[in-house]
Amino acid sequence: MGRKIVIIGGVSVGPKAAARARRRDPDADITILEKGEYLSYAGCGTPYFIAGKIVDYEELMMTPAGVDLDTAFFKSVKAVHVHNKTMAEDIDVRGKIVRAVNVDTGERLEFPYDRLVIATGSMPVRPSLSGIDLQGVHVLSNLEEAIAIRKEMEAGRRRVVIVGAGFIGMEMAEAFAARGAEITMVELKDQVLPALLDWEMAILVEKYLAAMKVTVKTGVSVQGLSGDDQGRVTRVVTNDGDIPADLVLIAVGVKPNVTLAAAAGLAIGRRGGIVVDECLRTSSPDIFAGGDCVENRHILTGEPVYAPRGSTSNKHGRVIGDNLTGGATRYPGILGSTILKIFDYNVGATGLSERAARERGYDVVTSLSPGPAQAHYYPGAKLLVLKGVADRKTGTLLGLQAVGPGEASKRIDTAALAIAQRMPLGEIALADICYAPPYSGAMDNLVHLATTLENKITGLAVGRSPLAIRRMIDEGEDFVLLDVRTLAEHMAERIADPRHRFIPLEELRERAGELPKDKEVVAYCKTSLRGYEAMRILKGAGFGKACFLDGGIVSWPFALEKGWRTVDAERPPHSGQRG
Repeated sequence: MGRKIVIIGGVSVGPKAAARARRRDPDADITILEKGEYLSYAGCGTPYFIAGKIVDYEELMMTPAGVDLDTAFFKSVKAVHVHNKTMAEDIDVRGKIVRAVNVDTGERLEFPYDRLVIATGSMPVRPSLSGIDLQGVHVLSNLEEAIAIRKEMEAGRRRVVIVGAGFIGMEMAEAFAARGAEITMVELKDQVLPALLDWEMAILVEKYLAAMKVTVKTGVSVQGLSGDDQGRVTRVVTNDGDIPADLVLIAVGVKPNVTLAAAAGLAIGRRGGIVVDECLRTSSPDIFAGGDCVENRHILTGEPVYAPRGSTSNKHGRVIGDNLTGGATRYPGILGSTILKIFDYNVGATGLSERAARERGYDVVTSLSPGPAQAHYYPGAKLLVLKGVADRKTGTLLGLQAVGPGEASKRIDTAALAIAQRMPLGEIALADICYAPPYSGAMDNLVHLATTLENKITGLAVGRSPLAIRRMIDEGEDFVLLDVRTLAEHMAERIADPRHRFIPLEELRERAGELPKDKEVVAYCKTSLRGYEAMRILKGAGFGKACFLDGGIVSWPFALEKGWRTVDAERPPHSGQRG
């Protein structure tokens, strides 16, 4: 028998590391200890199981070929010993022994090792709230909890309150809606998805949730939970009033489960996770760790970050499996790449947000770039709004965010590779990205964003963000807000402000003299294409303070004035160009 490998934890990292180690070393003695009933399952699929899109939870435990990833499979196919319902309680680092207990029988067990893997995952954050232990209050931390939540929905629980508007809360909103629930989402911070999106992108998600009849309360603090005489939750108490509830999901985040590692004396980082090197080795040379219990290195900043992801966990498992068996595979780090499906919206991000980049001292340039995710003439083309964050000094992309019904994942994935390789914006703009009308425009959304950011850095484009324009309006600054769309578009909706002027783009060269050259003129249109063109026309006519509204009216997150304006009634409609 070869080296003894003991792995604490199942789900993703543990089974992946075991399978990889077995492929590389047929003689290794491999043992997995899993405290739960289910060894390996797709935890990220649990919201879709709750929604009913996945009929049976066993589908989450199958290979693509339909084989169950259970104890029998790992024993017969992988030659791996699996101890379900076995909880590791202590690691004797010097003696190289893991002490465990069977959670059903109480039997004490010892497992000697040559190499050890800690894959203890994360724990849901459970805030100190009165009533947190009432019936009907749940967290979504494992498959057992998912099964319990689904049973609640099948029993007719319809008034659902989600505490927290992060990743889990967002995916579960769709799951509950699929079950016919009335949903209220409560978030302490002033926006949804605060760890993923900047405010002006998050507000687009909030507006969409409202359209899908999900009530979102941001900047609201939960004070406690109250219940009935049978001990079942009936109400969520907040500083903005009480919310009736038949079921409450606590989704305020997770933290690394490092209790076992810390007790063993392994180094714990400032983000709360186990410290590992590039080979995912801990401070003890014969112990590896991966998944949601460890800290990762951010590729751009080099900082330790805690960003639990199912994809990261599986990659960790492969790297650990290599290095358990004599390899020297290195894990390069993460960019926090994320994609979410929220009803029919795609929401994703990679790299640094504007806020995070500024906090780290970058000279930030940003751009909002809305547009159809397919060729605009292709039937059913869907809108996608991108926000790019770039470094003015190096001319490289730092981060990308995407929101909308259009295809987002391929833009996020391409950006993640470009950011990791520090590709200049000009190279991204000229990259040989595939094209066909059903998939993108001839100039892909990401290409268009890269060219806009490059134009801003070189000074060819001067944009103002919606937040900047809102501040200018609120502070009463003396400027001109110029709508260059068609009359029909202008009459349908526009930014309400007394400094507003309307000159269609095709008339701007002739009528530019109607505008004051000593004031800042902010041109806007639907998506900023005509606004940018107007800015260049005005610059050429001597308007030194001309600029455009970044992202156009599509990205304007504030209220719009709608309806007919008699002051413009004499002007005939213009077809104009769209964009």
